[in-house]
Amino acid sequence: MSDPLKIAYSPCPNDTFVFHAWAHGKVPGAPALDVTFADIDITNGMAERGEGDILKVSYAVLPWVLEEYALLPCGGALGRGCGPLVLTREPGEAKDLAGRTVAVPSERSTAYLLFRLWAADEVPGGVGEVKVLPFDEIMPAVRDGRVDAGLVIHEARFTYRNYGLSCLADMGEHWERTTGLPIPLGAIIAKRSLGAERLRELAAAARTSVRMAWDDTEASRAYVLEHAQEMDPAVADQHIGLYVNEFTADLGEDGYAAVRGLLTRAAAEGLVPPLGRDALHFG
Repeated sequence: MSDPLKIAYSPCPNDTFVFHAWAHGKVPGAPALDVTFADIDITNGMAERGEGDILKVSYAVLPWVLEEYALLPCGGALGRGCGPLVLTREPGEAKDLAGRTVAVPSERSTAYLLFRLWAADEVPGGVGEVKVLPFDEIMPAVRDGRVDAGLVIHEARFTYRNYGLSCLADMGEHWERTTGLPIPLGAIIAKRSLGAERLRELAAAARTSVRMAWDDTEASRAYVLEHAQEMDPAVADQHIGLYVNEFTADLGEDGYAAVRGLLTRAAAEGLVPPLGRDALHFG
C-alpha cells in the first residue's frame, strides 16, 4: 500500500466541506490523504518551494508554480458575488485611497491581484504603502486607525459591520462588471511528477468528494465547525454557500476563461510573470 499523499488546505469551511469525504476515506478508490491545515499564504509558499503533493493555493501564485504543479479542474473556489472587499472606517470613494496605506493579507494572493487591477482603474495616482497583515488582524487595524483601509477576504464579508467599518469597494463586483466572468479565488494543484493517470484520479476524487458533501451536508458539519476557528455556524453555512458551487465541481469553460483572464491582465500590469500557452492544460 502506497504512502498517503500529502495535502494542505485551509481550515476555512469551504475547504473542510469539500475535502471531508476524501480526507476521511469515504471516496471509493481514492488515495489516502495526510492532511495539513494552513492558511493560503502558507500554502502559496509551500507551492513555491515544491512542498506537498496536493495544495490549495491562490490562483495568483500559479505563474510561479505551474512547471512543477498541474491545476486540477475541480475542488477550488470561483464564484460570483464573492470577491474581496476594501474596507474603511468612514464611507468614501475610491479616489480617497490615493496615497493611502492599505493592509492586505498577502501580495501573492488573488485578492491582491484583483485589488491592484481595481486600483489601476479607479484610484488616480494609485494607493500608497501596502502592508501585509494576517487576515484576522486587518479589520482591527482599520478600526483602530493603524491603516487607512484594509483588503479582506472570506467570512469578513459577513462580519465587517461588527467592527463598525464601511465597504468602500467590492473587488469582485469590479471584476465581474469589467469582464463578465466569475471571480477566481483559490485553486487546487497537484505535483506533475505524480503522472497523468494519477492526476486524473485525484481530479475524480476531488469531484466525488464535492458531490458527496452536497449529497449529505450534515456528514461534514462536525469537521467543518471543529476547524472553523469559533465561527458562528450560520456564518460557516453562508461561507460554504458562497464559495462551493458549480465551479468547485468543474471549472468549465467560464472557469478557465476567468483564470486565464485574471493572470493575463495581471501579467500586462507587471504583477505576475506571463503564462505559457499550455500552462493551464490538464490531463
